[in-house]
Amino acid sequence: MTVAAVDEFPEPINIAKRAYQASLKLSTTKGTDRSRAVLAMAQALENAFDDILEANTLDLEASREMAVPEVILDWLKLTPTRLETTVEILQRLGELSDPLRRVRNADYQPEDSQSYSQLMPLGVIGFIYEAFPDIGAIAAGLCIKTGNSIILKGGTEASHSNAAITEVLQHAIAEVGLPSGCIELITAEHGASVRDLVTQDQYVNLAIPYGRSSLVQQVMRQATCPVLKSAMGNCYLYWSLNGSLEMVRWMIIDSHESEPDPVNAIEKVLIHRQAMPSSLAVLWNSLKEKGFELKGDAELVEAFPQLQLAKDGEWGCAYLTKTVAFKLVDSLEGAIAWINQYSSGHADSIATESYQESRQFALGVNSASTYINTSPRFSRNPSRGDTVFLGMSNQKGHRRGFISLETLTTVKHIIQGNGRF
Repeated sequence: MTVAAVDEFPEPINIAKRAYQASLKLSTTKGTDRSRAVLAMAQALENAFDDILEANTLDLEASREMAVPEVILDWLKLTPTRLETTVEILQRLGELSDPLRRVRNADYQPEDSQSYSQLMPLGVIGFIYEAFPDIGAIAAGLCIKTGNSIILKGGTEASHSNAAITEVLQHAIAEVGLPSGCIELITAEHGASVRDLVTQDQYVNLAIPYGRSSLVQQVMRQATCPVLKSAMGNCYLYWSLNGSLEMVRWMIIDSHESEPDPVNAIEKVLIHRQAMPSSLAVLWNSLKEKGFELKGDAELVEAFPQLQLAKDGEWGCAYLTKTVAFKLVDSLEGAIAWINQYSSGHADSIATESYQESRQFALGVNSASTYINTSPRFSRNPSRGDTVFLGMSNQKGHRRGFISLETLTTVKHIIQGNGRF
C-alpha cells in the first residue's frame, strides 16, 4: 500500500494492526480461557438486551426514512427472541471442546523423524456483513473460540446496533483477560470502505463476506487477502417423476423456515415434463395459502395463467423472499445441467424414490451439499452434533459447505527429529 493511502485511511490500518497483535497472543491462550471468554460474551450480551434493542430501534427508524429495502429491514430488526438465540449459540460455543491443537496423523513420515499435524488459528478474520447485527456477535464467538481475532465491518444500516453489540463483547473479553484488539469494529466514522479492510493482507488472513450476492462479489473483486465466499438463496429442487407431491411441498416450505436469513431456501424448482398437471395445481394452491409468490417459465405460464413469468435473468439470482419459480425439464440429466449452470452452488435438492436417481443427482450436481428427500433448511445451532455454523460456502477454495469452527482453522505440520544427521 502506498504512503498516500496510509495517510488517507490511518485508522483502519491501526485497527488491523491491533487485531494482528492480539491474534499472536490469542493463539497461545488455553482452550479453557477462550471458552470462558465466549461464555462471558454470552452473559454480557444477555445483560445488555435493553441497550441493544434501543440502538436497533434507531437503526430501523433511520433505515425506514432512507427507504431501505424490506428484505434488509427484516434482516436488520432485532427482537428479544433473536438475541436470546444468539446468547444460546454463544453459550453452546463456550461449552464445546477446544477445536485447536488436535493432533492428527501426517500424510508422510520422513526417515529418522516423526511427523504429525494439528489445527491452529488462522490469525485475523475480517467479517463483512450486511444488516444482521446478531451475526456479528456469533462470528466473534466462533473466532474467539478458535483463537482468531476478528474485525467487524457491518453495513451502515445497522451502525448503532453493531456498535452497541461490539462494545458489550469487548468489555466481556477484557474482563476475562483476553488481549485488547481481539474484537474490533470498523465504523463509518473511520471513513473506511470494504476495500480498506480486505486489502490489509499483511494483517488480515481471511475475509468472510455475508449478505447478498452483490456484497460477496464486491469483496471477491477487491480483496488481496484470501476470501471465504458465503451464499444464501437460489437453491434448486428437482422434482422427479418418482418423487411425491407431499415430499416436494414439505421440502419447499420447510426450507424457508430459517429466519431471518433464508440461507438454504428453495427458490427454484425443476419439474419433469411428464408431471401430472393436477399435482402441479395442488402444489401451487398449497404454497399460495402459505404466502408464497409463484413464478414459472413461459411454457408453464401459458398452461397456468396464475403464475407470473420468471425472466431469463432470474434463474441465476436469489430472491431472498418467499418466492419460488418453476421450470419444466426433460430429464434428470437436463436438471443437473441446469442446476450446475444457474444454482448458487451451495445446497440443492432432489425429491425421488429412485436410489439410482438420487445417486446420479448427488454425484452430478456441482454443489457443496445435496439433499435427497429432505429439507435443506439451514440451522445455525443444530440440535444434533457438536458444532455451530456461521453460514454456507459455495466455493472450492479454502473450505466448502458449512462454515464451522474447523473452517476458521488451518493445519500446521510438525516434524520431530531425533538429533541424527
